[in-house]
Amino acid sequence: MAKVFKIVPTTQKYDWGKVGLSSKVAQYAAASKIPGFTLDENAPYAELWMGTHVSGPSRLAGSDETLKDHLAAHPELVGERVLARFREAGAAEGNLPFLFKVLAIEKALSIQTHPDKKMAEELHKERPDVYKDANHKPEMAIALTPFTAMCGFLPLPQIAAFLSSTPEFAALIPASIVGHFVPLAASPDPAGPTEKAALRDLFSAVMTAGPEAFQPQLAALVQRYERGDVHEAERGVEDLVLRLHGQFPGDIGVFCAFMLNYVKMEPGEAIFLAAGEPHAYVSGDIVECMATSDNVIRAGLTPKLRDIPNLVAGLTYAAADASRHLVRPASFDSAPHTALYNPPVPEFSVLRAALPAGAAEAHQPLRGPSIAIVTEGRGTIAWGDGALDVAEGDVVFVGAGCGVRMAAAEGLTMYRAFVEA
Repeated sequence: MAKVFKIVPTTQKYDWGKVGLSSKVAQYAAASKIPGFTLDENAPYAELWMGTHVSGPSRLAGSDETLKDHLAAHPELVGERVLARFREAGAAEGNLPFLFKVLAIEKALSIQTHPDKKMAEELHKERPDVYKDANHKPEMAIALTPFTAMCGFLPLPQIAAFLSSTPEFAALIPASIVGHFVPLAASPDPAGPTEKAALRDLFSAVMTAGPEAFQPQLAALVQRYERGDVHEAERGVEDLVLRLHGQFPGDIGVFCAFMLNYVKMEPGEAIFLAAGEPHAYVSGDIVECMATSDNVIRAGLTPKLRDIPNLVAGLTYAAADASRHLVRPASFDSAPHTALYNPPVPEFSVLRAALPAGAAEAHQPLRGPSIAIVTEGRGTIAWGDGALDVAEGDVVFVGAGCGVRMAAAEGLTMYRAFVEA
């Protein structure tokens, strides 16, 4: 039985995806010749899924067997430690604790958060038709191209500055809430319970504002920005407001531009979003890894179900600079061309191997399974007495306890998601 083999991912078309070959998802699907994939240059290719998730299960290359079924039949590929650690998550039945993806974003995703495990269990019990599992969904995004996102609440002084400079935003919030919030914005303890409660009241007031209240204010804001009337404190946010309004006209989620950090990332930079952190991906192509779950609580910039009460209830209200979400890559063993992205969750970590032409590099055995996708170039992956030729778009599974050696023919970049316990 092979410990390393190619698998076939699945593609997902959502209206927010990049169209045709402008999408990394379509590029990888076309390059690797996914069986049954026919490129439609007018279709939005949003996501490439690699894993055992029931909504988009990967299959073994050249076979109809799912990766989940293969792992259930060969638990040694998962490894004893991971089987024991994630038994409740179905590891013995072949379920990986992580889902690996590529996303190609043309249109902003919804203002959303993900529940922690306790809240996920409660939501699944109450609304199993909407919240289809009882797991949490922390996630990490690594930029493949220039990437923008909104993530986490702005520092309180910046929100207060917007309240002072942007009358259309301030008009949505009762004066009593503004009057309580503004003095607290200068607090030396932004994580204090009083400060968090004030931020919660302000955010809730905005997100629950009725259309008759916020749509005239949004229209006035957009008109002001379109004629170039931008106050000094608003510099840098006007383009985001106009972009979001152009994609979701008249949507309350546009006002989140005045409450959430707006980050611009270059390839190789990463952010991690724990439970209870509000966010929305805005544009770009990324590699994403998450705990295996479908649980998303949405509140704006979406045609899907909005669950504002649960979103407001589930946020952490941690207000700080966006740098707290950054995942800084670290060195990995003695592999000079490989970087480790290691977020503070047990379900997943990601390696990025970027080998120049002619270079070779070894990854020592991991205690759990991994999935790798080649995002650039071509080369080989070797192990024991086996080897595979790989090229852009190829996806490979590596079993627990199996060391691999990569060699680049013309430069080789590979992202590898894994779990250890």
